[in-house]
Amino acid sequence: MSLSTSPKMIKGGLVILPPGGNGAPTRTIALQYNPDTLSRSYQVQGVGGDGGAERAQPFRLKGPAIETIKFDAEIDATDRLEFPDQHVDVVEAGIAPQLAALEALVNPSAAELRTLESLASSGVLEILPPEAPLVLFVWSRNRVVPVRVTELSITEEAFDAVLNPIRAKVGLGLRVLSTDDLGFRHRGSAVFVSHLRKRESLAARLASSTLSTLGLSSLGE
Repeated sequence: MSLSTSPKMIKGGLVILPPGGNGAPTRTIALQYNPDTLSRSYQVQGVGGDGGAERAQPFRLKGPAIETIKFDAEIDATDRLEFPDQHVDVVEAGIAPQLAALEALVNPSAAELRTLESLASSGVLEILPPEAPLVLFVWSRNRVVPVRVTELSITEEAFDAVLNPIRAKVGLGLRVLSTDDLGFRHRGSAVFVSHLRKRESLAARLASSTLSTLGLSSLGE
């Protein structure tokens, strides 16, 4: 039986843009296997925290909720090592390049560190840390959000003869960046606002239930 009509499985991943988000992507990292679970949590932004202002205006939101995303992914070179002539890069380095690309998201580059040291040595009083690239988390067309990587854990589980990792589990924690974080002129803010609009459009598709579904005939009784 032909499977030509089967839907193509898309992958989640990360798109790396230059600092500020201007220009073409510098790298796209596709997950080798989509994780089975994806956890999301929201911290609601009320107007006054836990104090009196919150009690006086309990229904006002001062900004978008702070969303956190966490998931575990697997990277495995075993299948590719069965055909070494077709995957010379894997034979030479295993999955180290994939792991290094993720590590680059949480570290400044060696060149940036050298620049900071040079500025400090020359007596510059105020040194601004270099701006990191803009990272977009992509999980289908309905979920494209700017993020900062807040957690990265790597468990290397198997190695080749020269100790290149060939199988690993990666845990990623992401904080979604909103207009509060970026300001409205940043390209990432446009991505975030587009994401909000898509979520609102999805919510609008849901038909409203009736009060009787909840066992009520009217409110306030």
